[in-house]
Amino acid sequence: MSITNIIFDFGGVLMDWNPRYFFKTYFNDDDKMEYFLTHIAQSEWNEEQDRGRSLMEGTDIQVMKFPDWEKELRAYYDNWHVMLKSDIPQNVAVLKKLSKTDYHLYGLTNWSEETFPYALENYDFFQLFGGKIVVSGAEKLIKPDPKIWHLLLERYNIQADESVFIDDNPKNIEMAKTLGFHTIQVFPETNLEKELIDLGLKI
Repeated sequence: MSITNIIFDFGGVLMDWNPRYFFKTYFNDDDKMEYFLTHIAQSEWNEEQDRGRSLMEGTDIQVMKFPDWEKELRAYYDNWHVMLKSDIPQNVAVLKKLSKTDYHLYGLTNWSEETFPYALENYDFFQLFGGKIVVSGAEKLIKPDPKIWHLLLERYNIQADESVFIDDNPKNIEMAKTLGFHTIQVFPETNLEKELIDLGLKI
């Protein structure tokens, strides 16, 4: 089967998001920042907002657990836009090239339903997907749960073996492989255009 569909994760692939972009200046103390992000505002907590829990509820739950960190926890989503530093230009350039081909483009992202509109409004390349984006927070499903891939396949009537899935998270890549997708795991040094060409795509 030839590849006709290209499915992009966003964070770490097209967008450079990291809470350290805000908290490095906020704390001005790397050890304290790392403690906070490892033990207080850990990624597992943020993922529940990506799964559909509201930012307010998620923050309140964590403040109850860690009242001494209330100020820092409330600063997290108040300054979320600072954590979304920029796009990843070399990969966005590949996306733009693909948009001029016959390949079908889709997004499959773990992202809070409340914060994703900010990215849509501020980065025009999202328009290249033509609205064909599955956002975990809106669906109350999150990668690597296979149900979110099945939802994408059914919603857009596409086949896994005709699709390449691009993500930076190894767990998501492994799950996509087991579901029959072609995959590309993105690292900072990845040449995405070369990886796609190696899969037989014509760009």
